[in-house]
Amino acid sequence: MEGNVLLYYSRNCVSIQLKQRELPEVPCNLKIEVDRLSNLPGHIIDKILSHLSLRDAVRTSVLSNKWRYKWVTLPSLVFDNQSALISTQDQTLVKNKLVSIVDHVLLLHTGPIDKFKLSHRDLQGVSDIDRWILFLSRGSVKEFILEIWKGHRYKLPSSIYSCQKLIHLELFNCLLKPPPNFNGFKTLKSLDLQHITMDQLAFEHMISSCPLLERLTLMNFDGFTLLNIHAPNLLFFDVGGVFEDVSFKDTFHLAVVSIGLYVNTGIERNLAFGSTGNLIKFFACLPHIQRLEVQSFFLKYLAAGAIPGKLPTPCVDLSFLSIRINFNDMEENLAALCLLRSSPNLQELEMLARAEEQSTARTSPSIVENFRSFPFNRLRFIKIVGISGIMQELNFINFLLANTPVLERMTVKPASMDSGWELVKELLRFRRASTFAEIVYLDP
Repeated sequence: MEGNVLLYYSRNCVSIQLKQRELPEVPCNLKIEVDRLSNLPGHIIDKILSHLSLRDAVRTSVLSNKWRYKWVTLPSLVFDNQSALISTQDQTLVKNKLVSIVDHVLLLHTGPIDKFKLSHRDLQGVSDIDRWILFLSRGSVKEFILEIWKGHRYKLPSSIYSCQKLIHLELFNCLLKPPPNFNGFKTLKSLDLQHITMDQLAFEHMISSCPLLERLTLMNFDGFTLLNIHAPNLLFFDVGGVFEDVSFKDTFHLAVVSIGLYVNTGIERNLAFGSTGNLIKFFACLPHIQRLEVQSFFLKYLAAGAIPGKLPTPCVDLSFLSIRINFNDMEENLAALCLLRSSPNLQELEMLARAEEQSTARTSPSIVENFRSFPFNRLRFIKIVGISGIMQELNFINFLLANTPVLERMTVKPASMDSGWELVKELLRFRRASTFAEIVYLDP
């Protein structure tokens, strides 16, 4: 029958087809999938978009009318190399393209912006960033991340200090000059500053004016070398750079600390604290420290001044200790032993040898014999890295094995293969206080 419509059924769908002229068919499975995506609840769509890069989130606008403008309400905006693919080496074109992308997204965006991250590897400090920060400061941004990977340090505009809803602030390669009336970020909990230039007084005022600050990371900063940290709620502190002194005030909740002094200054200056050495001063406001990493040359700093056999107040909560040490330095050995004897509940110890110093330094007498009878009753895991087999290293290892009755595993990794076999023979010869201790030798 010419012109009649014929209905036929398949497993997945019902299709309508004209006998005279067939209409092009959309695959049935595709129809169903599109319908399923269109009928997803709004909160499910939001969850899906939150796991996509900004570039992929924008691409979902072609799925259906319901998805078309969903991405413009995303509370998290991340502009990095993944979300802004720019296939050119021309810096001017890269800059113009990136600025165009950010401007376009901010122009179309509706609703609050909780997170804003700008971290493109080809981005230099451009004046357009000032506009974007000013725009964000008028909202309620909670997380702001700016990483300038090329060029000079970018001077942050004063509008950044008006972002009073910030919870997390992360800056890379920036210059900070807070205005005189800046009174801190009252809701800030996490601050990460790397490759930063800032005045010391401005830094100290900012830290002390963030009453809720819990995490602080400082790496490679210019403008000051004296670290004075006043943060009553601080839990985590990670710092690395060139500095002369570090002191804490009201940091009694601080639990995780990692400090690296990148340059060996010799610490020859007279201490301002008289006979009180840096060890006692450093731990005075750290009664609840749980993890400590002594990086680079910081042990030499701790060894300056008087070194007690034990700290006046033991670190009863310390369970993990990592120390980078020159085993040929008597003061550093004494400082390390002081830390060990002051940590009655230590469970994991890591010792990293500064082999480049040990190869040129004069040999110092061993000092561990004086502490042979001191047991470490909780120490279960020890890792020794970068040793070369000198007598001071072997004496320290022998001392640890003889005083760790519950030791489960000691891992030893030398700096090179030169003395590997001789080192193995020495390790096998040492007496162990723990009958089930395992010694693991790793090739360098």
